[in-house]
Amino acid sequence: MPDIASLYAAYPFWMWMALGAALFAIEALLGTEWLLWPAVSAVAVGLLALLRLPLGPVGEVAVFAALTLITTFAARRLVRQVQPDGADLNDRTTRLVGLTGEVVAPFVEGRGRVFVDGAEWPAELEGEPNQAGHRVTVVAVTGASLRVRYSA
Repeated sequence: MPDIASLYAAYPFWMWMALGAALFAIEALLGTEWLLWPAVSAVAVGLLALLRLPLGPVGEVAVFAALTLITTFAARRLVRQVQPDGADLNDRTTRLVGLTGEVVAPFVEGRGRVFVDGAEWPAELEGEPNQAGHRVTVVAVTGASLRVRYSA
């Protein structure tokens, strides 16, 4: 721990940038939306450290905590306004329900492939069989598979 403290004392800007980069990297891997705002806050505190404001380590951590809370709550409020149905912004599959697509390969025993929203998906068919080229509507998403029904 003394090594980190001495490193922070010598390079506070780079320590905050490293924390921000680590949080961004974890966010990119997980795609949770939860670590984006702490990462942005860490970068902002790093920029404050670069200005050599006399905050000290405790003040910088307090600014980091305050910025994280403010940006997280502000972003959540904005997302609710943009997407009032409450769907997860990063969950592409939940947004597929209700979209129409095209049968790519004929369904065999109720299973086939459909092209929806720019991608090909495995699908299960509700109702009558479809041939390639027919239109379907997504009624549900189960894991990485779509449940579809024939569209008129």
